[in-house]
Amino acid sequence: MFLKPDYNLKNIYEIDFVELKEKGIQCIMFDLDSTVMVSKSADFLPETVEWFNTFLKDFQVAIISNNKNEEYILNASKLAPCRVIGHANKPNPKVMREYLNSIGINPCCAAMVGDRPLTDILAGKLLGCKTILVGSINPRENLPTKFVRALERSTIRH
Repeated sequence: MFLKPDYNLKNIYEIDFVELKEKGIQCIMFDLDSTVMVSKSADFLPETVEWFNTFLKDFQVAIISNNKNEEYILNASKLAPCRVIGHANKPNPKVMREYLNSIGINPCCAAMVGDRPLTDILAGKLLGCKTILVGSINPRENLPTKFVRALERSTIRH
């Protein structure tokens, strides 16, 4: 199976929020680990917090993670400038759909941003929203993680 994200970017900081708004996007959903937070760090980088503040006024925003660790999700919720939802079970889009329904936004007016084609991007495609694949926020990932990322990205059609 081949996936093609609507956007394939180096990192989250390359997202063009003006373009997304012009295309009718009203909600942006982000993956947590390796997308907006260094995996297992339990903290946001200062530049990420500043970056969030540049677009929060223009969009509904949520972080939707597969992480099942309640304490970790609670900590991320305390630090995040938006709602954080765990136990998402992506690529199943059910939790994302429920979130969009709760805020009254149609999937065609939403975007899913993540670092994993086979979870984040596939979930967004199944939901029917725009998809944005980004590289990891952590430039110093270990070798096994880099290998898995390369293998997953082989499923992307350019």
